[in-house]
Amino acid sequence: MSQSLVDAAITSRMSVRAFTQQPIARETIAELLQVASRAPSGTNTQPWKVYVLQGASRDVLVDKVCSAHDALRADPTLAAQYHEEYDYYPEKWVSPYIDRRRENGWGLYGLLGIGKGDKDKMHAQHQRNYRFFDAPVGLMFTLDRVMGRGSLVDYGMFMQNIMVAARGHGLHTCPQAAWNGFAKIILPHIGAGPDEMLVCGMALGHADEAAVVNTFHTPRIPVEAFTHWLD
Repeated sequence: MSQSLVDAAITSRMSVRAFTQQPIARETIAELLQVASRAPSGTNTQPWKVYVLQGASRDVLVDKVCSAHDALRADPTLAAQYHEEYDYYPEKWVSPYIDRRRENGWGLYGLLGIGKGDKDKMHAQHQRNYRFFDAPVGLMFTLDRVMGRGSLVDYGMFMQNIMVAARGHGLHTCPQAAWNGFAKIILPHIGAGPDEMLVCGMALGHADEAAVVNTFHTPRIPVEAFTHWLD
């Protein structure tokens, strides 16, 4: 196994926010999931469950969630109907995390020419999430509610495997927690059982190389900033 190829797959992974309509063969998706299933999990519980949306199933879900997103903007009191089943983000933001979040948000919006007061443009850009950024394949990940927090750690490794394996096929992805608030719409649509909770979604496809948004690359802090060497 060439370490350089592994490194290249990892470092070239990015959250793509504009995809082409080029279809992805079912066999390719199945191969990615098979490779990803080698992810470690506590006592080999393998807690992941994946729903693959293409064609009409994808398009109908997009329409449903985009309509709900528009309605929520028109009537913010509807927010009580939509909630995440687990806290992806903290209730209170503190530095340095809030600083990185702002850098990320305004860096992306600045590139797209969206100012702080451009509510319509912000809404439209946020809704791109619910269109899978035009990717032909949408993935939804669920977890049995009986499982503990550790299964979310396992899930992260499984999803990372999908994203890295996708690069080996010349494909790109975008993991999306944005879907979580609309779980009450998504879970019945995909046929998830009552004991399943939505972990997140993911867009999968070929990156639109001509899209300006895909020139946005997030920075990473240096190793020295997050590593403590103990001798």
